[in-house]
Amino acid sequence: MKHRAVITGMGVISPVGSNLDEFWNNLIEGKSGIGLLTRFDTIDLSTKVAAEVKNFEPTEWVEKKESRHMDRFSQFAIAAAKLALQDSGLDLEKVDKERAGAIMGCGIGGVTTFEEQKEVLMKRGNSRISPFFVPMLISNMAAGHLSIEFGLQGSSMTIVTACASATNAIGEALRIIQRGEADVVLCGGTEAPITPLAFAGFCSMKAMSTEKENPEQACRPFDKRRSGFVMGEGAGVLVLESVEHAKARGAHIYAELAGYGNSSDAYHITTPVPGGAGAIRAMRLALKDAGVSVEEVDYINAHGTGTGPNDATETAAIKAVFEGYASKLAISSTKSMTGHLMGAAGAIEAIICALAIERGEIPPTTNYGEPDPECDLDYVPNVARKQEVTVSMSNSLGFGGHNATIALKKFV
Repeated sequence: MKHRAVITGMGVISPVGSNLDEFWNNLIEGKSGIGLLTRFDTIDLSTKVAAEVKNFEPTEWVEKKESRHMDRFSQFAIAAAKLALQDSGLDLEKVDKERAGAIMGCGIGGVTTFEEQKEVLMKRGNSRISPFFVPMLISNMAAGHLSIEFGLQGSSMTIVTACASATNAIGEALRIIQRGEADVVLCGGTEAPITPLAFAGFCSMKAMSTEKENPEQACRPFDKRRSGFVMGEGAGVLVLESVEHAKARGAHIYAELAGYGNSSDAYHITTPVPGGAGAIRAMRLALKDAGVSVEEVDYINAHGTGTGPNDATETAAIKAVFEGYASKLAISSTKSMTGHLMGAAGAIEAIICALAIERGEIPPTTNYGEPDPECDLDYVPNVARKQEVTVSMSNSLGFGGHNATIALKKFV
């Protein structure tokens, strides 16, 4: 028997807001979280913009002493999880903790800690390295902290598949509930990559937008003028429950998480396979798992990074899967406003898909002005669209050729 899973709570820490309503309203209004980078000097860097989380104070979520022993990516995860649990109304004291888990995605981990401690080593010697260096650095600590903080004794793991990490984490959480191994799973992703070293590395790859004059317009998914992605940071956490568990406590249900597919391009470390064969397989697997036809899908939140190869390949993949129906789909890339949260991207984009179903509105792809002949679908340009959404999908494609897709349904 395959158990059904539903979303009952959601929390975000993001460049466009860290309150669910603020986050959603800003997206619908087309407000950007992208601006000139403030955290360090970019004078010698080709990219000057980023999507930073504003006014985040970790001690609002974690005790001061404990916060000093956590990298920023773990702090984001704790904050988003507490917001999600609050939103869900779930009383953890009434939950069987052995049937509750935490599955998180993270692409990089504690790069802030890595850089800070390298400076300590070089300037003060190895005896001054923090004993918390390794526990702060390693990527699994987001899930580890969630499990410890909330006493979750079921499956606890971190998925590291670059920019597909959070979507894979949500999908694996779905599998655990489908198999009947858990009643509740906190799932999602977190990332805090905006550091001098990581930023310089992506600049060297020439993968990021070089827009300087109009920072808010730096990310232009599917637009012919696109020049690269914009690095973002933040976290998204969803409370996933079995239908039986959610109904028994009278939970509010945003949507059903109905399907999941993942695949590998097996092609190149950074470039998607031409034609999007891997993305095609992931989407088809998600649709099959959800038991929905292509004609039932209303909205796709695209990976849509604003890079040349990604946007054209994803468009080709959508056309291959949906064929003649592709032109009738509403597709948007909210990275145009949030930036690319990398290992956390799929989490906040899953939340967007759930809210689109509940609120009957689709956020736009902003900064869209010059059509690209290779990207010729309906990208909901610049203005949000009121539209009933019964089925939504989210795509995430990561370096290394990782592809992940989830499908959400209106719960009935």
